[in-house]
Amino acid sequence: MEPGAIVAIVIVCVVLFLLLVVLISHIKIVNQTDKFVVERLGRYLTTWDTGIHVLVPFIDRVQKKVSMKEQIYDFPPQPVITKDNVTMQIDTVVFFTVTDPKLFTYGVENPIVGIEALSATTLRNIIGELDLDATLTSRDIINTKMRQILDDATDPWGIKVTRVEVKNILPPKDIQAAMEKQMRAEREKREKILIAEGQKTSAITIAEGNKEAAILNAEAEKQAAIKKAEAQAEAILKVKKAEADGELLVRKAEAEGMKMINDANPTQAVLTIRSYEALAKVADGKATKLIIPSDIQNLATMAAAVTETVSQMKVASKEEPAKKESTAKHAITQADLDAADAELHQELAKDHSKNGRH
Repeated sequence: MEPGAIVAIVIVCVVLFLLLVVLISHIKIVNQTDKFVVERLGRYLTTWDTGIHVLVPFIDRVQKKVSMKEQIYDFPPQPVITKDNVTMQIDTVVFFTVTDPKLFTYGVENPIVGIEALSATTLRNIIGELDLDATLTSRDIINTKMRQILDDATDPWGIKVTRVEVKNILPPKDIQAAMEKQMRAEREKREKILIAEGQKTSAITIAEGNKEAAILNAEAEKQAAIKKAEAQAEAILKVKKAEADGELLVRKAEAEGMKMINDANPTQAVLTIRSYEALAKVADGKATKLIIPSDIQNLATMAAAVTETVSQMKVASKEEPAKKESTAKHAITQADLDAADAELHQELAKDHSKNGRH
């Protein structure tokens, strides 16, 4: 084979190899989460979706590979001034997705820088309408307003802002120190309030317990007094009943005595002697006062009557010995009559001497 033919074959093989390499290099595989923006001769041609695509060599090219996943960018802290002229640092985190790769590619030179600039200016506008306390407590309001404003501003760029979060709010150091003092004072205040409320509750509970105890004690004393009064009343009732029973027995005894006296049929002489015996007992010297019968002047007559009665009793005793034996328990013996007569004369002598003194 001639050398010229060999050289031609080699050249053809090299050309074919180069064409194959170029062809292979223009075959593109688009992933599930990506899209390719394709230009032809410097002009937008199409947007490739998922799959295998082939570029026309030397004519077509991929302008930009765009990710369709949600993207997160944490922007550095931005200096902002509140309504009450307090300067602080606030950094934000922006979440967004690309909805239109063509607008994302041709709408803005650098979308990330554009979003950062928009977030900074929007944040300054929102914070400028709030004071320090409202800024510290209005994160949700700030997030909502920023998302709405950024979403509307990035629509021409093919971007959808899904969420904006305020990450940190950093007030000046002197403000932080004042806030810490305020927080410490507030916590001490709440501690004192809780202690005072606890003491109040404890005092109320103790007072209620004392009240209940006093009520129970008073109720117990009341019941004890009632039981004691009932016991005393019952005792008094029993005593009165016993006294009434005793009085009844005394009356019965007296009635039986009177009945026995009536059954014995005592004579007038016996009754007279018994009356003088009672008078002698009254004047035995123990009493401080002595009541003398109104007929004391007739003592001599009474003595004569007694003497006559004694004589009659002597005669009656001789005539009725049988009757004397039957009434021995109720009759008076001769010795008793003599003794009674002697005592009567002594009493009369005493009475005469007392009357003479008076």
